[in-house]
Amino acid sequence: MAGPEAATDDLDALIDDMDYLPGHFHLEMQLNFEPRSPAPLRARDLRLQREGARRELELAAGPQRPAVQHLLGVFAFYLEELDEARERFLEVAREDPGNLNAWANLAHVYGRLGQEEEEEACAARLASLMGLGADPEAGGAAPLRAARCLAEQGYAHGFDVGCASLQERARVLVAGLARYDKALSYGQQIPMEEKRGWYFTMATLFIRLDGIFLELGSEEQKRLPAFNRTLALLRQVLKASDACQRALAWCYVGMLLERKDTFSTTPMGVHDCGYSGTDPLDCFGKAIEIAKDQPPILNRLAKIFHFLGKQDMAIGTCNMALDVLGDPELNWQAYCTRAKIHTTAYLHDLERAKAGLGGMPDRSHLAQAKADLEQVVRVCPGLRTYLDIGQGPETTCS
Repeated sequence: MAGPEAATDDLDALIDDMDYLPGHFHLEMQLNFEPRSPAPLRARDLRLQREGARRELELAAGPQRPAVQHLLGVFAFYLEELDEARERFLEVAREDPGNLNAWANLAHVYGRLGQEEEEEACAARLASLMGLGADPEAGGAAPLRAARCLAEQGYAHGFDVGCASLQERARVLVAGLARYDKALSYGQQIPMEEKRGWYFTMATLFIRLDGIFLELGSEEQKRLPAFNRTLALLRQVLKASDACQRALAWCYVGMLLERKDTFSTTPMGVHDCGYSGTDPLDCFGKAIEIAKDQPPILNRLAKIFHFLGKQDMAIGTCNMALDVLGDPELNWQAYCTRAKIHTTAYLHDLERAKAGLGGMPDRSHLAQAKADLEQVVRVCPGLRTYLDIGQGPETTCS
């Protein structure tokens, strides 16, 4: 009978031959590498990304929630909040005892805590679920577990911290997309509605990647295949039952249709997906219509419109969100985004005035921004609010 060392060697050999490895702490993301920035700056970046992930959790459809929970656990781990990290991963394991990433991540946390018995128990449970242990239980569910494991890992790549260059950020996004592609190869039996959630995140990563390629001045032939695929992915997302995904998908289609003019000829994906005569503004209008009575989605749209430079549309969307929910404690995001828009408008006009291209900026923008932020400070006197007063809330297209 083989001894413990031989069994361990056999397990290590099996892992080496595997197509994937569960857990988040081995992923080739800057988050897992030695920090380049001073500890206070890295902690700030981690907290800001964690806040973004918490907002994602508020909107996440059921199947996507474990991916967000894992991300929150990883951020807590690197912020040295080990109990919080453990609870996040335990919550996933309780809700889905077959979640591979949960057991791998828990083993990592217990290892850091020095709780060897718990670490070994999690490793044994993981091995069993993957069919690698002495008492395997993978069975027919193994491909589904692998697919979800890979998709959760792919999701995390959109929230990396510490990338020093556009090229580095692009590499991380490409790695995340590769995880999703592998997940799709394993996930033939994944329910279509769950797959649409994957398609949505893939489209988001592709759009970010295309933005980087545009900024780097990449050749259009490098952009074209991903651009066409993104449109095809979004066409599937538009069939989703989740209102947030549908609204944002229409918004993203509008973004891509505006970008089609950056190509020398209209990409075939525009024709293949039936968008040849579609006005981007119609897409944005459909997004707003879907979200019209849902402030969290309206707030997401407002941030995207602001990111795209559509300030009137962004303010109008914030106003819609506040008409539905005006309480600053419950809808502080709308107040902060509107304040950011007014502040940006003032600074833009100020720069034009300095360059001799216009008159003095309208100070009413500052007055309106101050009024909005004071509403939030009154009920949420937290660190992020004060950061907003100085810089405005972060805006992304995701």
